[in-house]
Amino acid sequence: MVSNSYTVAHGLRDSTTAEANGHFGPPVWALHPSKMLPLLVYVHFPWCLEKCPYCDFVSYKTTREAIDHEAYADAIVRELDARQPWLEGHGLSSIFLGGGTPSLWSPRAIARVLEHIRRAFPTVGDVGDVEVTAECNPSSLDRDRARDLVAAGVSRLSIGVQSLDGEQLKFLGRLHDAPLAIRAIEAGVAAAPRVSADLIFGLPEQPPEVAAQHAATLVDLGLSHLSAYSLTIEPGTRFGELARRGRLPIATEDAHADAFLAIEATLAERGLQHYEVSNYARPGEEARHNLGYWRGASYLGLGVAAYGCGPTPDGAIRYRNATDPERYVSGTRAIHRGAPTLDDRVTVSVEPLDRETLLRERIMLGLRLAEGLDLAAAAEELGLDPSEVFRTRERAIERLRREDALAIEGTRLRIPPARRLATDGIAARLF
Repeated sequence: MVSNSYTVAHGLRDSTTAEANGHFGPPVWALHPSKMLPLLVYVHFPWCLEKCPYCDFVSYKTTREAIDHEAYADAIVRELDARQPWLEGHGLSSIFLGGGTPSLWSPRAIARVLEHIRRAFPTVGDVGDVEVTAECNPSSLDRDRARDLVAAGVSRLSIGVQSLDGEQLKFLGRLHDAPLAIRAIEAGVAAAPRVSADLIFGLPEQPPEVAAQHAATLVDLGLSHLSAYSLTIEPGTRFGELARRGRLPIATEDAHADAFLAIEATLAERGLQHYEVSNYARPGEEARHNLGYWRGASYLGLGVAAYGCGPTPDGAIRYRNATDPERYVSGTRAIHRGAPTLDDRVTVSVEPLDRETLLRERIMLGLRLAEGLDLAAAAEELGLDPSEVFRTRERAIERLRREDALAIEGTRLRIPPARRLATDGIAARLF
């Protein structure tokens, strides 16, 4: 069963270095330090009104009044100022406010954070073209809040609907009902240039046609994008513990597959393209931030538990921030400027990634896309020899081609639509 989880721009090989020396040396970003690379900025807001039983993201149950909105924005700005020198040479491509429930955050605090991010980095393209997404829950999104978020600088709302069935919403631990979800979608569509919604399928005793009908109803409200995720049971969650005890009803893999195919067919009828395993969009309305992840762009993670990843001459480093809000906020008062290190109270892990590791990640993520992955271009961007990359994978590529699990167009690899449910397993065979 394919997992439903959530790239540096194509550079050119430096011919004077690579060809003259007969090998592929440093990656493109080291050979061309003046070349502006796209940067994704992720800001994590770690508070919710309720903790959903299936959620394994770092989030804490609280009330809106108990959150120190401005103090958390201050901490984000301090971390941004410290991390920014590490990512010189990058241009801002998109900003994503995730959580948790960012629609609980004060729009004034959000506006201040967005302003500082925009001032910290030049932009890729026009200033107004930077995609700014905020995740929202129906229980904290009405017309006034949607308008306030847009006024703060948000250009795209991503609304966590998950279902339009009352009993299913109770099973998922959601605070809203179907009418409230519809009102939130209508409020978002009225206020924001672009609106997406999340839907969960593969729920116990859910017929595939019901999952498809929920998708159709949401899109017919005016959405330009829909993310449809199969319910997965994660360790460390309430659902994970219930499943371990044998007390959680779970849909079969066949039921998941049937719902996946029913949703795909229904959305195709409405003109949405299935551009990634879990994502559908009208042409031109794809989530640019997520496309950046899938294509291998650098990303700056700000806030509690956020991950970031940026290039080094030998590959990249990935870091993670403290998961405790008090530690994070206090730690930002003494965070060091430059690349992430472990000798402060904000960064809790730093992982060096060599070029081969980065290539494996690029394969895993790139093959989730309908467009597939140009393996030669990815190799060149990472400072690897494309001919060697293909040579070491030649047998695996040919086997997958014979099994109709992989389509090959020049140096581009794609997984055919009929095999998308097996995406992760197919990609792993190319490691």
